[in-house]
Amino acid sequence: MSSVSGANVDFRKVRDQFPALREKTFLDAACVSLAPVAGVEAVQEFLQFALHCRARSSTLHHIAMDEMRAKARPEAARLINADEKEIALVESTTHGLNIAAEILPLERGDRILMGDLEFMEVGIPWCQKREQMGLEIDVVPNRDGRILVEDIADRITPRTKAVISSSTQWSNGFRIDLPALSALCRDRNIWLVVDAIQQLGAIPIDVRETPVDILACGGHKWLNSPYGCGFLYLRSGMLPILRSTLAGYLSVETPEGGWGNYFQTPEITPVREYRFVNEARRYEAGGTSNYPGAIGLATSLQMINALGTENIARYVLSLGDHLLAGLDKLGLKIVTPREKKHRSGIVTVDCGSREKNVALMEYLLDHRILTAIRYTSRVGGVRISTHFFNNIEDVDRLLEHAGNFLRANR
Repeated sequence: MSSVSGANVDFRKVRDQFPALREKTFLDAACVSLAPVAGVEAVQEFLQFALHCRARSSTLHHIAMDEMRAKARPEAARLINADEKEIALVESTTHGLNIAAEILPLERGDRILMGDLEFMEVGIPWCQKREQMGLEIDVVPNRDGRILVEDIADRITPRTKAVISSSTQWSNGFRIDLPALSALCRDRNIWLVVDAIQQLGAIPIDVRETPVDILACGGHKWLNSPYGCGFLYLRSGMLPILRSTLAGYLSVETPEGGWGNYFQTPEITPVREYRFVNEARRYEAGGTSNYPGAIGLATSLQMINALGTENIARYVLSLGDHLLAGLDKLGLKIVTPREKKHRSGIVTVDCGSREKNVALMEYLLDHRILTAIRYTSRVGGVRISTHFFNNIEDVDRLLEHAGNFLRANR
């Protein structure tokens, strides 16, 4: 195996957790990733738990399910160096971004900023707010596939209240200078909302070193948990000013003796003064939720945290270096910015036209090599994702077949 750097972690052993790699070359974690064996087994174990109700009572059974789901929160907190109280479990990035749009205390005429490379879901909640309450949206144009912090700064006005940005762009893998963006927003007293789904699991984010106000991340891409569960980070200092949305009994402070005891109390009544928790989970549904999804997410996060986010980043970027060198030899146009600080697990190439890009993708699919075609604002092409379960042989196989395609289609 050619050398790639991942410190002292042997990433070859990780491949055993992903048996699909025995039958295909999977280079599309940026779409929907593979689940590890450990995650599947954890979900199957939960399903057996649900099938048999082995607890003394169904009340205890239900409480145990809530406790199993809650294990995802500390793992998500560990991933981004947050406090567990700053983590809410949500269905997806979409869910998290919609919550962000609802809870920020914005008013008619306020402005938000975002770049023109964003995935549509980053924009949709704010477009809805524009229609509902007269919110205004400033769109920052990209420069050769880059959203520059200085261009964001130039668009800020006294009415600008929030910047909404993906940490890594979905179509070309451009990773924004998040520390500079964070510093800008803090300096201008502007809220920063981050979509981190195309970064976390491959390249780390530390919210203590790089403060953000709200961060949303679904589990089904680089976190390898395609079960319909992700997480939402809410900076603790934000909690007192945020608007309330959904409210359920699990959003309320746990009564003395626990919920099992509370439900056996004759005097309880539905209409009374409730004390809600001052934690991010206040913004969860507050009731019965996606237990298998959270359990699968917790297991995948445990794997990533055990491997070490810095180790994974070194390894993923090393695979990307090898891929870029090979693509250069093939003469393909690299759409992804090459500077290391702007790189991610995504490398996008362009064969010269949309039609030729699609033809290359289909050719690779015919040889069981999975990539994708993605565009935003005319930036994109054939998107290739290298994750910690990939290896040099995967990359070389793609390069070999891409070369065959190009020679046959000159």
